[in-house]
Amino acid sequence: MDIDYWRNRIDELDERLVELLNERAKAALAIGRVKRGMQTPIYDPDRERQVLEHVMSHGNGPLSDAAIRRLFERIIDENRRLEREHVGETTDNDAPSEVASRRDGN
Repeated sequence: MDIDYWRNRIDELDERLVELLNERAKAALAIGRVKRGMQTPIYDPDRERQVLEHVMSHGNGPLSDAAIRRLFERIIDENRRLEREHVGETTDNDAPSEVASRRDGN
């Protein structure tokens, strides 16, 4: 198999990833609406820890646990931003971007 085959394969996988990421975002928006009804904050560090532990437990390489963690931290950050945007929550109870905090050394 040549490079064109593998590039086409990556394109196909990327398309599936985008579809799945959008499905996940829709689920996050639904959760945001529920949280709004319950008057609970968008940011839930315990749940985010559970999500990260869950996805890392399903890795079987070649991505390391650390790589999976970094990818999902970014996905979670974007979903949290989307929830806030659509739910309209801007309380001080929510943490700033976790990725940005780690990048800044905090």
